[in-house]
Amino acid sequence: MTAPESRLRLFARGSWPETRRVATILRTETAGGVLLIVAAAIGLVWANTPWSGAYERLRDFRLGPESLHLHLPLEAWAADGLLAVFFFVVGLELKREFVAGDLRDPRRAALPVVAAVGGMVGPALIFIAFNLGNDGAVSGWAIPTATDIAFALAVLAVVSSHLPTALRTFLLTLAVVDDLLAVTVIAIFYTDELHLPYLGFAAIPLTAFAVAVQRRVRSFWILVPLGLLTWWLVHQSGVHATVAGALLGFTVPVLHKPRDDDPRNPARRGLAEQFEHRLRPISATVAVPVFAFLAAGVTIGGLSGLVESLTDRVTLGIAVGLVCGKAFGILATTYLTAKLTRAELDADLRWIDVAGVALLGGIGFTVSLLIGELAFPDEPLREDYVRIGVLIGTLTAALLAAVVLRLRNRTYRRIAEAETRDDDNDGIPDVYQHHQ
Repeated sequence: MTAPESRLRLFARGSWPETRRVATILRTETAGGVLLIVAAAIGLVWANTPWSGAYERLRDFRLGPESLHLHLPLEAWAADGLLAVFFFVVGLELKREFVAGDLRDPRRAALPVVAAVGGMVGPALIFIAFNLGNDGAVSGWAIPTATDIAFALAVLAVVSSHLPTALRTFLLTLAVVDDLLAVTVIAIFYTDELHLPYLGFAAIPLTAFAVAVQRRVRSFWILVPLGLLTWWLVHQSGVHATVAGALLGFTVPVLHKPRDDDPRNPARRGLAEQFEHRLRPISATVAVPVFAFLAAGVTIGGLSGLVESLTDRVTLGIAVGLVCGKAFGILATTYLTAKLTRAELDADLRWIDVAGVALLGGIGFTVSLLIGELAFPDEPLREDYVRIGVLIGTLTAALLAAVVLRLRNRTYRRIAEAETRDDDNDGIPDVYQHHQ
């Protein structure tokens, strides 16, 4: 089925609001992705100029109350604080997808879900293979497993004008599940010390927040203090504070019951979509770019330093994992699932389209850098190698994906132009008249 037919079919089935929601997310995340790229580039360039000392002093500048154990450098505030906003939006999106989105239907969700799993297993195995016996470096196995949705969507937006809506939906669903797995990995594998009393106390404001949003409380003065208290207690417990953001997002209702018992009165959108609408721009255009600016500034040390870093097994494991592991893991698991089960690829897509999305999955910037900091907290040199590996892998995956998807975009554009020539004089395609 052609791209125009796909859009008309969506319209005919009454799913235009969902398509519009996806388009809104794409616009916001695309803008955020562009800002992320610019912010990371500024941080990287600044860290390799004669004024790199000023960048390091800015990144290491401490602020916050010492009495609450929050006298942290700006880099830590970006990773623990600003990214908690990002993960709160992730939690909202996850909840929405499981309750009212693509993940609600197992048949539609099967392929992108297994693609996300394969896209994490593949890079992890490659990283481990590169770093077996490398003095504890295996602890960074999860670094190349995450997909940066803002960066990926920015690339998709640049190269895409006629690609099917189903391709974007596939990428969004894959990235949502990828985020869920990333939150789980951070909570389980990158918690060094667990202080159970703090974690137990965190359940109190978290429960109060959940009760408030279930009762549709929107008051800034109630929800924000409860959220901040939950965040602080989780931070003190030893679990990474971004997990608190995801947990808070999970509690927000997606739908609410109609005001009367009339079965013809459908359920309406809940607070999740409202909160997401307000916070996604802040997450995409402020929280993530600031983190990228502070995390991407690695001093390469000239050509010799770059050559040395490129021979390090941590750098190679990350770069190869992002480019090859992600692509192979996503494509292989999707293909095998489609062939061995009843799950089917969307009729609008071809396997070469999935290959392009698989390459996009190798764009693993934000969460990859975060996991790198968690994996090697007291090893500055390895942290630098992580950043270089993430940058090289991400840029390589982005370029390869852009080439594949650009070629596919030309194909779909030719199909669309052919459909336009076949339109009737009233300008309405035959397929739409058929649906009428």
